[in-house]
Amino acid sequence: MRTVGVVLAGGVGQRVGLNTPKQLLKIAGRTILEHTIGLFDAHPDVDEVVVLMTPGFTDHVEQIVARNGFTKVTKILEGGASRTESTWRALQAIDGECDVLLHDAVRPLVEPRIIAACVAALKNYQAVDVAIPSSDTIVVAVPGPEGEILRDIPDRSRLRRGQTPQCFRLSVIRDAYTRAFADPAFEAATDDCGIMLRYRPDVPIYIVPGSEHNMKVTHPVDVYIADKLFQLASNAAPIPPSYDLQGKTMVVFGGSYGIGADIVELAKGYGATVRSYSRSQNGIRVQDYDAVRDALDQARAETGRIDYVVNTAAVLHMGLLGETGHETIDETVAVNYLGPVNIARAAHRHLAQTRGALLLYTSSSYTRGRARYSLYSSTKAAVVNLTQALADEWADSGIRVNCVNPERTATPMRLRAFGDEPAGTLLSSADVARTSIDVLLSNLTGQVIDVRLTG
Repeated sequence: MRTVGVVLAGGVGQRVGLNTPKQLLKIAGRTILEHTIGLFDAHPDVDEVVVLMTPGFTDHVEQIVARNGFTKVTKILEGGASRTESTWRALQAIDGECDVLLHDAVRPLVEPRIIAACVAALKNYQAVDVAIPSSDTIVVAVPGPEGEILRDIPDRSRLRRGQTPQCFRLSVIRDAYTRAFADPAFEAATDDCGIMLRYRPDVPIYIVPGSEHNMKVTHPVDVYIADKLFQLASNAAPIPPSYDLQGKTMVVFGGSYGIGADIVELAKGYGATVRSYSRSQNGIRVQDYDAVRDALDQARAETGRIDYVVNTAAVLHMGLLGETGHETIDETVAVNYLGPVNIARAAHRHLAQTRGALLLYTSSSYTRGRARYSLYSSTKAAVVNLTQALADEWADSGIRVNCVNPERTATPMRLRAFGDEPAGTLLSSADVARTSIDVLLSNLTGQVIDVRLTG
């Protein structure tokens, strides 16, 4: 039984304060719709993807599919005037018996685990919902003379908050809709399981546990919450189908030791032509734009192309800000923030020619400033923001921009700052380098990829 993911993107963002579809808002470097389609397109349990889009905007979806290389999208259809009509159009357009996963396009944070659980549940059930326990008390209100009056408080232990995907055997949900349309009292619904419950009560609906992160972007504040959740998400780089880098050129700034040196060796081992630049290796300082530009131009002239640019250069000075001298402040800001800016500016024209990738690095301290290295943590937070902004700016050029966020890593820089630390408490720089290669070879963009110590 094949599985078809249906992405329902037929709405307009009126509650978000927009006249255009809210699913085209950009979060973490990509539109909401790109994130959502990408989740289903990349999921091993999903065979096809059908997208229902707001009338007049299907060309946007076609561009998104082409730009991202989504291979499972088989149909892009105009949605209807209501959620019910959009769903019915999708159900009619799908050929042959199959399992369908109906998902709100504006839930871009659905976890692959949820999709897998839904597909598995459909082996034993013909209808599956996704829901989470209600942490709030739910009250039943009725109209009163001057507003609403509380009538009842249901037992919260039995209440669940519905999410998507809502999943069905195609013939069963089609039958429920056919019965609904034949009912003169039927009104457009916003919940497919509600239609199933009303018109096919003989079919039990299994509940898959959802996630608090699987939120729906509905109101203006949701945009900011979703963006922060993407920023804080523990993302893992997909394993590439091949590590063959023959014919590719990689430029690494900060490649003389630590993570950068390991990336250089890995990339060479995979067949790439690699150019490494650093202050100690060949006098290239990332805070010097002209030097960075000339280094990239030299690499392009020598190799004929630049496919990947990596920046691992950074400095870490410990101490209280009030006791830090001007030279230390200038160096930290120049290397840790101006450096990535310079590299991005100089690399753009080269990467646009190859539709390549830029990889930057942050620190686990970017989510919350740390005492005694406030400059380091704040500049690393700025790099995350830069990553997301550039991913947005460079999307039309086909350039992918991502940021690796390693936990505490055994590098010479950390050793100088913190001294010896217990064995087994730090990542190896080789582990971070391997993840870095995975990210460079992926289709990800605008993402912060965590590398964590396991075992």
